[in-house]
Amino acid sequence: MLPSKLALACTRAIAGAVLIGTIGIAADVQARSKPIKPPVSHSESREQDSRAFAPIVSPLAAFPGLPSERWTGVYEGASYQIEVPPNWNGMLVMYAHGYRGTGPELTVGPPPIRPWLLQQGYAWAASSYSKNYYDVRAGIEDTNALALAFSELTGKAQPSKTYITGHSMGGHVAAAAVEAETYATANNPVRYSGSVPMCGVTGDVYEFEYLMNFTLAAQHLAGQGPTTFPATDFQAKLPQIIGTLWDSYPTDPSPQGEKLEGIVRDLSGGERPIFAEGFRTSLQSVVLGTGGQDGSVNGILADSLSGNLATRYQFDTNKAMSREEREFNDSIIRVVGHPPANSIRPDGLRWIPVVNGQFNVPVVSIHTLGDLYVPFKHQQIYRRNAEANGNGDLLVQRAIRAPSHCDFTYQEQVEAMAAMLQWDQQGIKPAGDEVLNPRVVANPSYGCQFTRNDGTQNRTSLPACPES
Repeated sequence: MLPSKLALACTRAIAGAVLIGTIGIAADVQARSKPIKPPVSHSESREQDSRAFAPIVSPLAAFPGLPSERWTGVYEGASYQIEVPPNWNGMLVMYAHGYRGTGPELTVGPPPIRPWLLQQGYAWAASSYSKNYYDVRAGIEDTNALALAFSELTGKAQPSKTYITGHSMGGHVAAAAVEAETYATANNPVRYSGSVPMCGVTGDVYEFEYLMNFTLAAQHLAGQGPTTFPATDFQAKLPQIIGTLWDSYPTDPSPQGEKLEGIVRDLSGGERPIFAEGFRTSLQSVVLGTGGQDGSVNGILADSLSGNLATRYQFDTNKAMSREEREFNDSIIRVVGHPPANSIRPDGLRWIPVVNGQFNVPVVSIHTLGDLYVPFKHQQIYRRNAEANGNGDLLVQRAIRAPSHCDFTYQEQVEAMAAMLQWDQQGIKPAGDEVLNPRVVANPSYGCQFTRNDGTQNRTSLPACPES
């Protein structure tokens, strides 16, 4: 075994030298070249507007032991489900689902906390949205339209209060739905009494900047370019990228892959518990699967949005740039962003609705620490925006010690919803986590306060909370 280990070590050393040399050479080239500026069409035409979708009416059986009245159907191009318990308290919770892909079929399903809502006397309703892809605009408008049609569709009284919650893209919907800009520009405005975004894209367009940075850095660290934007060769080169950055994918990054880990740690929210475990999950394939896209968010926008001119790629937690980090930053391809691609529109919401932190109702958000698809950084952006607009007191955030995207336990979700409802109805503000102080977030016990290992998620391999 010793000779083979020695050979492997030599091979890695040579490969590392080649990669470092490649980066150094590229730095000289990049230093003399201008950042890439994707063409701007100034068009009102986008791919999303030409796509056709078909709503699928899904049956909704009674939850065992919880009788209810239920309605399903199609309303304004979207399928829906509605459920009202016999002891209805007169209040309604709207549920916004996450990203459902790019297929033509529009599907809908109940919220994960459905039984708890029914037990507490809440009605709930959910829309498939009238479009797939990352169409948060459709998500808000169709969820709101369904809320406004609740009495028409059920024959019930108008709800005394309406709340909203959602996961992932649905968390984006839930957060943006209570924003001042949404109230001012939506075609179907609904005045929600509170919101619970879960694993949500609450930093709105930062998500696409982050995914671009992640994949550009991976390709560059692997010595596979890119030399153009979009990096149209990314998926073809993905096997070589993975082979260079991981000794065993996705659990064992190579020394070069550990540099990517450092970059992603910084871009996703900084040093924190469960990050390392999150970096070693199969969620890597989902993130890397976004590589090579053109910046229009799969045709949701007419032009490319994101850029990386101001991005600092760092391999470690030391904010001072090492020589190797400077060479990497000098040599990686730079792209000019175009924020007007997501401008305010005259016909309603932006194509990607924003979360400015301008809301006036209680919001309780939860986010897993190891999520590298919609990273914890979104919570930090959300907090900064809320504080900048004087709304920090209306936002409570909770960190959950889990390694993947939206992998909450049932109890964690129930407690977040219950906390927001009690806050709105009784004025009792719930506790939350500090998300901006790096020392607090990096503490080994961070996230312990609101993590509930009730057995609905397997977390046996994760580090336990330190004993107090």
